[in-house]
Amino acid sequence: MSRISGRPAISSEHVYGLSLRVARWRAGQSEGTPGTPLLFLNGIGADLAAAAPLLAQIHDREVWTLDMPGVGGSPDALLPYGAPTIAAVVMEIADRLGHKTVDVAGFSWGGALAQQIAIQFPGRVRRLVLMATTPVMGAPGIGWAAMFDDDMLASGLKIQTATPLGIAYQSAAMAGWSSVGFLSGLKNLPTLVLMGEQDGVMPACYGEMLADQIDGAVLEMVPGSHLFPFTHAAAIAERISAFLDSPAAAKQAAA
Repeated sequence: MSRISGRPAISSEHVYGLSLRVARWRAGQSEGTPGTPLLFLNGIGADLAAAAPLLAQIHDREVWTLDMPGVGGSPDALLPYGAPTIAAVVMEIADRLGHKTVDVAGFSWGGALAQQIAIQFPGRVRRLVLMATTPVMGAPGIGWAAMFDDDMLASGLKIQTATPLGIAYQSAAMAGWSSVGFLSGLKNLPTLVLMGEQDGVMPACYGEMLADQIDGAVLEMVPGSHLFPFTHAAAIAERISAFLDSPAAAKQAAA
C-alpha cells in the first residue's frame, strides 16, 4: 500500500462476478465542490499504483480508478470479457459511488475503454480526455510495446503488475475493437486528445484520427513518449485540470 501515493481510500467492488480493486482520491469531495468526479482508466497491465503520481496531483474533485481483472489487486476473471461488458462494470461502480455523471480520462488501452463508455452511456460523461490512444485497436497486446518506451527505461518506472491471464483477457477485450463510425455522435462532448511527441507506440496519426472524428475535439502534442502521463505527471495533471475547469469546454457542451 505504501507504493500508492496520495493515500487514496482503497476498496473492493464485486460486480457481475468480478472483484475489482478501486482507489479514490479525495473521496466525496465533489459533493461539496463544483468539480465533477474524474474516472481514470489505465493502460493494459498497469495498476492503480502506476497512476497514483498523476491522480494524486489532480485537485478540487474526487478522482478514482480501478485495477482491471488480473491486474494489481484485482484477481483474474473466470471468463473472458468484452469491451461493452467491462464498460458496464465500470459504470456500475460509478453508480455505487453515487456518480451519475463523470469526467473520464483514459490512457492507451484505457483510452479505448473511455471511448466505449462515452458511446455506450451517452449523457453520463461530461468531459473526455484521451491520452496516447487510438480509435482502432487492431493489435492484441499493443501495450507491451510500452515496456521498451524511452521514458520508461530512463525513469525506471515499472507499470506491469498483471497475471498472464489478466493480460490475455485485457488484450482480447479490445482485439479488433474500433470506435470509428461512432465518434461522430460525441459532437457535444468536450474532448481533449493528448499525444506524446516521441510516442512510438501510439504515433500522432492516431490522435489526429480521434480529433478529426470528434467534432470540436482539441488535439495537443506534449513532451514525452508513450508513458508521458506517468513520466510527466505534474504537467499532465495540470493540463487535465485546466481542461476540466475550462469555461470554453462548458460552452461546447451546451451547444
